[in-house]
Amino acid sequence: MSIFGFGRKKEEKKQPCCCGGNCTPEAMQAAEAEKKGSGVKILGGGCAKCNALEAATVEALRELGMNTAVDHVRDFEKIAAYGVMTTPALVVDGQVVSYGKALKKEEVIAILKKVRA
Repeated sequence: MSIFGFGRKKEEKKQPCCCGGNCTPEAMQAAEAEKKGSGVKILGGGCAKCNALEAATVEALRELGMNTAVDHVRDFEKIAAYGVMTTPALVVDGQVVSYGKALKKEEVIAILKKVRA
């Protein structure tokens, strides 16, 4: 027995993850496997900037005549697998091409032409 709590070992609190999720090695492997492949993805929690980037991307794809579905990834474990720390982010064919900014339609068109040329 100790006086005033001296000599007691402190219990370590186990934090799940920096993003508040459950970033286990298995979850990160699954997220890593999912990011491979083609397509266009918007990474972000669903804020106004994320939604604006999604709308601009849909308009840009329509204008370019690209029949590509846009997937909006809201799961922070999956976003972390891309190495993105600032959202919104735009991913084209598995490659992060923009992050931290809600691009305008013209900017998305320029990126899509460059990446898919």
